[in-house]
Amino acid sequence: MTVLVVRFGALGDVVLTTPLLRAIRRAHPTAAITVVTKAQWAPVLAHNPAIARVESLAEGEPLTALAARLRATTWNHRLDLHGSLRSRALRVLVGGRWRGWQRPRSRRALLVWTGVDRLRPPTPVAERYFAAARDLAVAPDGRPAEVFWSEADDDRRHVLAPRAPYAAIVPGAAHATKRWSAGHWMVLAHRLRAQGLAVVALGAEHERGLVASPDVTDLCGVGLGVTAALLNGAVVAVAGDTALLHVATAVGTPVVVLFGPTSPAFGYAPYRARSRILERPLPCRPCSVYGGPHCPMRHHRCMIDLAPDEVARAVESLAS
Repeated sequence: MTVLVVRFGALGDVVLTTPLLRAIRRAHPTAAITVVTKAQWAPVLAHNPAIARVESLAEGEPLTALAARLRATTWNHRLDLHGSLRSRALRVLVGGRWRGWQRPRSRRALLVWTGVDRLRPPTPVAERYFAAARDLAVAPDGRPAEVFWSEADDDRRHVLAPRAPYAAIVPGAAHATKRWSAGHWMVLAHRLRAQGLAVVALGAEHERGLVASPDVTDLCGVGLGVTAALLNGAVVAVAGDTALLHVATAVGTPVVVLFGPTSPAFGYAPYRARSRILERPLPCRPCSVYGGPHCPMRHHRCMIDLAPDEVARAVESLAS
């Protein structure tokens, strides 16, 4: 049996497909699962034992070229876990019958516009993906997402990581309103050092230098595989509502999560992992599903009011 799964991005969403991939492999041990994603996210899937093949869409590559490669295989099941214009175009180009999933757009819009969520507890996005696999008779197994890395990544982790127990901090985010201030990160790093933890900053290359502190070893930009290995070696991780939060939970590291303009009710809370969620019950929250370039109220209290001492206490409770 052949199964084609499409999720182009973003990184956190790609990571959250792995419980479904694992469930398909467990229910159908001989299935050959191919996953389509952007080339930049392929490293988090490359060593996953549930996946037979990763097809990468390179930057600037025509969708027709990807479709031509996919048409060379006869697919028994085709799952679109993205639901974007690009994935719909790929469905047309590849042909055949496809299954998708339903984004909770109405619920998210209601929460943004009213600040009130009186509906049933949110279904995590990782479990919403299972709707696309309804023909495969699979169900969530209660375990977290998974990310694997190479031996070379692990070797580099041992070179870069502090010798002492360390906490990983993730100061960056795709949207400015999701970012904690550099000053708060520096105070937190000082508090964590006082707790006996070294501090490592992780993220993309362009996020290097976001926390310029002698208490922090800046390892942003070392690559996804090495970053996953470094997160795995951390005692605890601290992040906003961003992709490396999900990588941290997928490698088994407890996380402290700072939710500001967004909400765990959107389905992106830490999935099946030890965690502490910190947020403020402000009347203007949540103001966005994904975050934005600036605070609509011009005060950004949702992040500013999350004090470093409170975060340090949450870290201590998870690290103990």
